[in-house]
Amino acid sequence: MNRNTEQLEHEHIGRLLWNYSLPAIIASTASSLYNIIDRVFIGHGVGPLAISGLALTMPIMNLATALGTLVGAGASATISIRMGEQRREEAVRILGNALILNLIISVLFSVFSLVFLDEILLLFGASERTLPYARDFMRVILAGNVVTHIFFGLNSIMRASGYPVKAMVSILLTVTVNVILAPIFIFSLRLGISGAAMATVISQTVGMIWVVAHFCNRKSFIRFEKRCFKLNGKIISDTFAVGLAPFIVHVFACLIAVIVNWLLKYHGGDLAVGAFSIVNSVAALVIMIIFGFTQGMQPIVGYNYGAGQYLRVRQTLRLTVACGTVVGTLGCLASLLFPEAIANAFTNGADELTQLTVGGLRIFMLAYPVVGFQIVVSQYFQAMGKARLAILLSLTRQVFCLIPMLFLGAYLFQLPGIWAAEPVADFMAAIITAFVLYRFNKKHFSSLIKNVNE
Repeated sequence: MNRNTEQLEHEHIGRLLWNYSLPAIIASTASSLYNIIDRVFIGHGVGPLAISGLALTMPIMNLATALGTLVGAGASATISIRMGEQRREEAVRILGNALILNLIISVLFSVFSLVFLDEILLLFGASERTLPYARDFMRVILAGNVVTHIFFGLNSIMRASGYPVKAMVSILLTVTVNVILAPIFIFSLRLGISGAAMATVISQTVGMIWVVAHFCNRKSFIRFEKRCFKLNGKIISDTFAVGLAPFIVHVFACLIAVIVNWLLKYHGGDLAVGAFSIVNSVAALVIMIIFGFTQGMQPIVGYNYGAGQYLRVRQTLRLTVACGTVVGTLGCLASLLFPEAIANAFTNGADELTQLTVGGLRIFMLAYPVVGFQIVVSQYFQAMGKARLAILLSLTRQVFCLIPMLFLGAYLFQLPGIWAAEPVADFMAAIITAFVLYRFNKKHFSSLIKNVNE
């Protein structure tokens, strides 16, 4: 055991969660700033239709993220568990397999998407006015997709293997570079929406170099070694099994983005699609802060579950749920009290896009006080390797609740009904999540804790 693993097993849960979560929160918040920075600069430097074009790229970005999390999230959780089981050598092999899988998957996805880019964007709701913006942005992003996959995949493993501060620094580094380059490319060099994409890819290249250097360093507890780069069927299946839950989440996020784009385009036009892009960026910022807590929770839960410290696992869950609930509540209040100020940050003033964004924010964020609970519990099951339960909860919110509510809301109330589908689905999913957690604790965890005490 090194000092990091000793802390995971013995340090006070509150202090431990804070030490792991704070860097993850900063990193997650900074990561969500990619979307916000792009939309702010594009909204002021290119125009409202460019924001709508950017919204059309969300489904493709979600698919790319889905494939990345299939490997990255699965490998991170599995490595934490193996470290708790004192199986460092296998954790090293998981790291090597994760790198190779990210390379293969990202190259295949980029080639396919670039070949059929226009057809994909039209399928996802592009119009003649918005297609050029979406195309120019995605050509650059897809060209750098390999960099993105390696950077985010290895960064999550860095955090899970006991280096949360270094993982935070890598994200802050990329955001800083992006903030510096984006206005230069958009305003000074007049590269438009392509310039925003270039700034993103270059900044992520800097981050990738940082994380690769970490895993090449002999002082790193989990690091690249010659024997780790041989693909192993058992490791791949274990990684995919755990990463399947977030993979499915992002796949259905892609499907939902397509459905929302089409419904908003039909009931509100291209600018309604742009308003959703802004609202979704604000919501994503809140969710990413919550994910910061879950990322801090993940190595603590994974390690202690593998080490048989079940009471510490449940203590970590309770504290993380409380933190997620507070964050969701603050996000809801900000959207209700200051929607005009938020909307004006992305637009040039009191125009149609601003009005649509204000109305959407006030409705969309209503259920966020309970969103934190639902997200934390889903990630909690994933951290313990309970992929089926994590998948069930993810599908419950996105498939069984949200998709039907979108069509029903659009049919009954048009544009306001589309916005209202999200909070209704969130409340329904939170109730189901509470029931699943109660049943799991009663049937599974209570008996494990009893056996340990005996």
